[in-house]
Amino acid sequence: MAIYLLEPHSDFPPEHKMEKDGPIAVSWALHYEQLKRAYSHGIFPWYNEGEPVQWWCPDPRFVLFPDKLKISHSMKSLFKKEKFVVTFNQAFKDVLRNCAEIPRKDQDGTWLSEELQHNLYRLHAEGWAHSCEVWEAGVLVGGLYGVIYQRVFYGESMFSRVPNASKFGFITWVNHLKANGITLIDCQYYSAHLESLGAEFMPRTTFLRWVNSGDSLGAESIGQQDA
Repeated sequence: MAIYLLEPHSDFPPEHKMEKDGPIAVSWALHYEQLKRAYSHGIFPWYNEGEPVQWWCPDPRFVLFPDKLKISHSMKSLFKKEKFVVTFNQAFKDVLRNCAEIPRKDQDGTWLSEELQHNLYRLHAEGWAHSCEVWEAGVLVGGLYGVIYQRVFYGESMFSRVPNASKFGFITWVNHLKANGITLIDCQYYSAHLESLGAEFMPRTTFLRWVNSGDSLGAESIGQQDA
């Protein structure tokens, strides 16, 4: 099956023409409106700096239903001890910078290019992109970011500088999303870490139907508060 070469205003390929394991399309540059259009269709960019932009919509998709979140006894103990302080949308750029310093598995260099970061800043300013920050003694030690469209949170990346920081933040964030009407969390690809928290596989067809079934949520629905 051919991979589509996209122009700035091109439509993404329909599902029946999407690749199963590889990128579904490529473009020579990252355009802001195209990025928004991608997320609204369950598609995300993933590429190394200096390469053409690759657009992905894997089949199956790894997802988490907030109601199925698993919290281990050891993590419950950390919450009782109030081990960390968690905030939302208070240090978005710092979270991106830390995520950029930690390459994804099997990738050379960072996948979070300056081009992508610049566009994510714009998404954040418009209320699409959100961050969760984890603090210990006033120092940022963990966090995650992603994009919200309708009632789906597209989790993009997380980082941890000390043990359990990212997991602590993720659990807090999932509960916050659930309280604000988010019904599905996109984890993109399998990881044992996320599986231990309750994530599972979903066929792409089901995932895309889910993406297109919800009502849009405004930026004010998530807020910019402390946990």
